[in-house]
Amino acid sequence: MKLKEHVEVKGVIVLKEGLRVGGTKESVGIGETDNPIIRHPVTRRPYLPGSSIKGKIRSLLEQKYSNRSQETGRPCDCGNCFVCSLFGCGSTTATNEPSRLIFRDAQLSPESEQELSETLPGSFAEVKTEIAMDRNKGKTVTGSLRQQERIPAGAKFDFSFTVRLFEEDNARRADYFKKLSEAFEMLEKEYLGGSGTRGYGQVDIMTADLSKHMSEHLKSLS
Repeated sequence: MKLKEHVEVKGVIVLKEGLRVGGTKESVGIGETDNPIIRHPVTRRPYLPGSSIKGKIRSLLEQKYSNRSQETGRPCDCGNCFVCSLFGCGSTTATNEPSRLIFRDAQLSPESEQELSETLPGSFAEVKTEIAMDRNKGKTVTGSLRQQERIPAGAKFDFSFTVRLFEEDNARRADYFKKLSEAFEMLEKEYLGGSGTRGYGQVDIMTADLSKHMSEHLKSLS
């Protein structure tokens, strides 16, 4: 397979609700939560891992289009569908070609970094307290209190990914971008990160690049 070009897609992820991608902590100080978000090990700034973004939009497409994933609950490993072509095959033995997508970690925008450094200095995160309720008594279950770190609503992250296109992809190029556009539209209706069914992780995806690349390709075919 001969590599033809790299198409870079850039955009902004805007948090409409607090978002949590869990990290790890070696020790917990007094008054600190033991459920931290993931942070850069040097700058201590929160970020959105490219693997989280890629994994989420892949799973959304598989839930809609992949019979194999719908049956097994696992990433598609057929090696022949558009999901395997774009994201990579889930089985090394069934892999027929390289994956097309390269996702980057999404970093806080300079605007949001400045705002969070002023409002939440040091942590860049809010702490949300949650409890479990006894359904029969209508009271809090003893010992159920937990605290979760979240990146607060309104924060913006600059994100990008690259689509590797090969000579064999000319006929499939428009469909690739169409499916990616659909995946990000579905993501806006779902959530990114954890605890999405409890009000975490709703996002807006701000980019016109996907539709632009798709329309440019359709024009080239006409």
